[in-house]
Amino acid sequence: MTDCNRPPLSFSSLGPKAVVADFLGGRLTSDAGALLLRETGERIGLFRALDQVIPDPRDPAQITHDQRAMIAQRIIAIALGYEDLNDHQTLRTDPALQTAAGAIPDEETPLASPATLCRLENRVDRPTLVRIAAALVDQFIASHAEPPEHLILDFDATDDPVHGHQEGRFFHGYYDHYCFLPLYVFCGDELLTAYLRPSKIDASKHARALLKLLVRRLRQAWPGVKITIRADSGFCRWRTMRWCDSHGVGYVLGLARNPALERQATDATATAERQFRRTGQPQRIFDSFSYAAATWDRPRRVIVKAEHTAQGPNPRFLVVNVPGDPRELYEDVYCQRGEMENRIKEQQLDLFAGRTSCHRFLANQFRLLLSSAAYVLVQALRRTALAGTELARAQVGTIRLKLLKVAARVVVSARRVVFHLASSYPLQERFRSVLERITNSGMPARAGTG
Repeated sequence: MTDCNRPPLSFSSLGPKAVVADFLGGRLTSDAGALLLRETGERIGLFRALDQVIPDPRDPAQITHDQRAMIAQRIIAIALGYEDLNDHQTLRTDPALQTAAGAIPDEETPLASPATLCRLENRVDRPTLVRIAAALVDQFIASHAEPPEHLILDFDATDDPVHGHQEGRFFHGYYDHYCFLPLYVFCGDELLTAYLRPSKIDASKHARALLKLLVRRLRQAWPGVKITIRADSGFCRWRTMRWCDSHGVGYVLGLARNPALERQATDATATAERQFRRTGQPQRIFDSFSYAAATWDRPRRVIVKAEHTAQGPNPRFLVVNVPGDPRELYEDVYCQRGEMENRIKEQQLDLFAGRTSCHRFLANQFRLLLSSAAYVLVQALRRTALAGTELARAQVGTIRLKLLKVAARVVVSARRVVFHLASSYPLQERFRSVLERITNSGMPARAGTG
């Protein structure tokens, strides 16, 4: 509770008038945009879906905080920009977060404390984590009104630095620090999977197993869908390619350069060098040929980008099993995977996926999935309510600043909870239109969600 006897804060005077401040403003919030997240969550059924797959061993007669409300509390707080579990010591009485979590705003009945939320994190076991991951894939499937014809799944790994002695933490020579090595799978802007791994492994570890699970689930939902995977050379493994070949899955994978590849690309690289010397301009020549590394089960089609600039030759290679012109496959397909790196940065930086400071490895995996759920929530808002607007391609940090960080005074009566949003808020019409788009999105609000 606020100490009413503390002296006010004094600032430089404004002409003849003193400028003072205190923390006695009453039921105010700086996060009224949480209401938009609540409406979005109701329509995609996110919190209810996660609650259903997380067992709650507590005696219902003895609990104060409903598990679904705790899940919503954590995910919405992450989306609002609160990365630390300790933030909830104060946030638990924030009227916007209380409303978004499905509770009547009341200082006398706060949301779950950091200790209660910590116990939730630490009781989640491995089978539950698998079910949570499956629920996020189901969210992706449900986001499509019509079966898609073609899906491109982007696989990539990144470093998640750790600064304590967490389980599964190892030193990684490439990144030059102690870290985890999470594996992400995106389809365009949509997140399918975020899988936490120790860093003492190959970047492709478990990628093939995860691919099998995703392909099985996606084809169960859409039997006729065409699936292609896209990844850098860290995921170019012959067993993965063999499985894709035998199961009708396409691949466009980076291939690390070696002397054998460079010899087969001699004609293309020589042509690029001659044209550069003749014109003085950077040159790109594309070609393809059949190639098999010594460990591969059979030859496959390899695409070469023979580039020559003032810095010299810079050949790059892909291995593919999909038809197409070499230049188009390289520039229009493979190079587009760079957008996935932006999505990973968005989750790591704006949604605190790297906040894996629990001691237990499984608790940190749960935190990563909570961050992933926050991404799914904001992405649903972006997809359904921001399409065609100036925020359609905005990152989470910009959406948070423009739509979620809105000041409001909250008044609770016997019949209503009223949010009096700031009169000076500059995006009032955009806020109205976003709410209208959410409520008219064609997705019915699902009972029991929020």
